[in-house]
Amino acid sequence: MNFKDALRTLKFKKKEEGYHQLYTEWGENLDPAHVLGEYPRPQLRRDNYRILNGYWDYAFTKDAIRPESFDGKILVPFSPESVLSGVQRQLQPDEYLWYEREFELPQKKAEERCILHFGAVDQYCEILVNGFKVAKHLGGYLPFSVEITDQIKEGRNIITVMVRDYSDTSYHSRGKQKLKRGGMWYTAQSGIWQTVWMEWVPIHYIEKIKITPNIEEAMVEVEVKIHKDFWEENEEDSTDEFYQVEVYKDQVLLKTVLSKHSNIIIPLNDFEYWSPENPVLYDIVISTNEDQVESYFAMRCFEVKKDHNNIPRFYLNHKTYFQNGLLDQGYWPDGLYTAPSDEALIFDIMKAKELGFNMLRKHIKIEPLRWYYHCDRLGMLVWQDMVNGGGDYNMLTVGYLPTLFPGLFTNMKDKHYKRLGRENEIGRREWTAECQSTVELLYNCPCVAVWVPFNEGWGQFDAAKAVDLIRELDSTRLIDHASGWFDQKEGDFKSIHNYFHKLKVTVEKRPLALSEFGGYACYIKDHSYSWQIYGYRIYLTPEDFNRAYQKLYEDEISKLIKKGLSAAVYTQLSDIEDEVNGLFTYDRKICKVDPLNTDMFKM
Repeated sequence: MNFKDALRTLKFKKKEEGYHQLYTEWGENLDPAHVLGEYPRPQLRRDNYRILNGYWDYAFTKDAIRPESFDGKILVPFSPESVLSGVQRQLQPDEYLWYEREFELPQKKAEERCILHFGAVDQYCEILVNGFKVAKHLGGYLPFSVEITDQIKEGRNIITVMVRDYSDTSYHSRGKQKLKRGGMWYTAQSGIWQTVWMEWVPIHYIEKIKITPNIEEAMVEVEVKIHKDFWEENEEDSTDEFYQVEVYKDQVLLKTVLSKHSNIIIPLNDFEYWSPENPVLYDIVISTNEDQVESYFAMRCFEVKKDHNNIPRFYLNHKTYFQNGLLDQGYWPDGLYTAPSDEALIFDIMKAKELGFNMLRKHIKIEPLRWYYHCDRLGMLVWQDMVNGGGDYNMLTVGYLPTLFPGLFTNMKDKHYKRLGRENEIGRREWTAECQSTVELLYNCPCVAVWVPFNEGWGQFDAAKAVDLIRELDSTRLIDHASGWFDQKEGDFKSIHNYFHKLKVTVEKRPLALSEFGGYACYIKDHSYSWQIYGYRIYLTPEDFNRAYQKLYEDEISKLIKKGLSAAVYTQLSDIEDEVNGLFTYDRKICKVDPLNTDMFKM
């Protein structure tokens, strides 16, 4: 049975279960021999790499012992719950999921190290190479790497991955996944869901870079971290290390800077501002004695200041700038968390721009680094949510009552750990570490404008301390510390969610953002996943839906901007399972609305 026949069989199986399996055009045309083959990390590029996506052996077991035989083939990096994986089975919290694949190594060079990278594995995993345990990792949304130089050999090699996923039965970060999906909760997925790859690097290689643009002083700072073994880091440096940074614009060399220090200051006298309307990127090549990597940066700055009417506003590059956004949850009907192709990622960003949006709020998910690269180069601001976790939430207190009676819950203190599902101290420490890692991971992405540590109180705790942590790591961006409610008055702006009440704003000391609103629903036959309809206001035809949507912006949002609204985030980019409140259907084949008149957003 070929790949397309297998997809057709799974589609009919899904129909029998009461759901309509949808496919994007990229999923329908997927070539299993060439799955997400682009270099996964555009912010730190090398050319000596190998993508390990494709068919792996897989098996489900009830214990942590490697199975003697496997159940079949899974298409990595699609999770086993997705149709594109070829498996379509839910990993349960009391089960283990095993992956294994072979690869051939023609030659092993003594002067090079081999690094094995995983973009993301949900939720806990252990990695073995040729039977040797080389790594374990907890956290389903962040990348990790391990050196495997000593474990691999010339000829045949075997990588084994063991996975467990506790999903919503534990305090670990899980986003909007739920084992019992429905409504605003989506199919839980597990296992490898981002690209697996390996690369060869020199003995002393560039492990990290940190790029900070400084508009005021017309310069950019590049910090370079060289990987060295423990004994080398703790002895006096007798090497004569040098650092060279070349800056390019449109492939033209602008400047070369040499330094003996790992913090390199690069003056840029005649730089060009980056913005969604003018997404200018500068390419850089960073060289050391042994290594060379490529990256990029942009010159831009985010601020909050008062405008000429004494109203606090968002500023981009020292000018007032209304951020018109969409809630973007990054789900796909055929790949779940994993987009079927790079082109699919680009489609969402470009279509959002064409509809009149300049910002996407990445909702409780961290995307592959290529998504942020496309936002950088295409010109799309990003509000990045941290991924929520914690125990069971009291949905009456956390969800329903604040939605219906927002005034009563706006400023509730977040020290009530049990009420907010955060009584587990280990879980609080785990979230804090992941928050820090998220900021560090995406620091070099110019598109990221706002950090959002907590959403609607889900797993919220000590939000004021979270602001301090993020501010210490990154003072160049804004923070929405409590999106929706439970405001501790520590963020850079007041963040409001409003789906059911008349939209209004009152000027305060901080700028005002309508960080979720809309949610209008429109079911499209043959392009909806479920017969169950979830949304906040239902329209029977796309025409009615579009009229109401346009009216909402023209009659309400445009007026609120004049009164002090600085940003708005409409719910949402696409339908997701029961939710049919997207501007696009879940399969991205039908757009339900016309572009907005962006003149209303000019300030």
